[in-house]
Amino acid sequence: MTPRSTGGASAPEVMATGPAGSVLEPLAAEAAASERPRSSVRRRIPLRARLRRDWPLLLLVLPALLQLAFFFYLPSLFSVIAFMDFSPYRPLWENPVIGFTYFQMLFQDPYFVEALLNTLKFAFAQLLFVFPFSIILALVVHGLISKVLRNSFQSIVYLPYFFSWVLVVTIFLQVLGQDGLLSRWLVGIGAERLQIMNDPDTFTFLAWMQWTWKDAGWGMIIFLAALGAISPSLYEAAAADGANRWQRLWHITLPGIRPVIVLLLILQLGGILTVGFEQYQLQREAVGWKTAEVLDTYVYYRTILASDGESLGTAAGLFKGVIGLLLILSANHVAHRLGEQGVFQKA
Repeated sequence: MTPRSTGGASAPEVMATGPAGSVLEPLAAEAAASERPRSSVRRRIPLRARLRRDWPLLLLVLPALLQLAFFFYLPSLFSVIAFMDFSPYRPLWENPVIGFTYFQMLFQDPYFVEALLNTLKFAFAQLLFVFPFSIILALVVHGLISKVLRNSFQSIVYLPYFFSWVLVVTIFLQVLGQDGLLSRWLVGIGAERLQIMNDPDTFTFLAWMQWTWKDAGWGMIIFLAALGAISPSLYEAAAADGANRWQRLWHITLPGIRPVIVLLLILQLGGILTVGFEQYQLQREAVGWKTAEVLDTYVYYRTILASDGESLGTAAGLFKGVIGLLLILSANHVAHRLGEQGVFQKA
């Protein structure tokens, strides 16, 4: 038999002479597609054609775009008052520009420094404890064999996410407060009442319990969706090769959800200085401002309640936004270096 040379043969000739044309047909089609000119493959569609093609989708997202424009982007333009000696009683263009004076005043303000330190403390507590707890919950629920038990547990854990912070703090107060259920039970057996709801030393632990109970279910749902995208055949092949449960977890499950972990971690870092407002405002009086003061409450008191604090509060909010943007860009760059997609790709 004379050896067959395919060096100069085209894709149809390979299909015709191959012993299994049905197997080689997809490979030949792919090879033919790769031989097309790049200009035809990457031809840019004109803007008018794309608008005519995608107008139903654009109309669908138009309300969300209008909401962002009016309630986010338009108010963000007034961040320029952080660089002005602003007064609401004169037009914006008549306010004198004073540069970074208010930013210097921020770091000389002991209230701002206290709020910044508390914000970082609470943010890192969320990042180190609540974020991994959502992953653990997702792995536990995913490993449950009974579908009824899995759906029931998932619904119970996810339900508190829809509660407002007013309701969450009220529930904790009714359970852990001085006159709560647990305190009454302790008094009944001769012990002392609980002081956890108004003790500044335990407020970080209390806030951690509140975060975990309210928000861990939301992260669990996201990681469960990522776990559902992993092919079961990978687990079957690993089990056939002798891999135990922990080896399958380490080599299949965790790498399978790693892109989602990286994405949520980047978003979490971007909002590291935004730990919330209602939770700390509702408990500020009970534990004292030094314990519960965060950047969001600082901006509220300096901007809304102060008679002349518009520029200083705006400077604090702008500082928080700029730090969040730098953290997102840095974390996204690190994700690209590690081979992950991140939040966005470079153009």
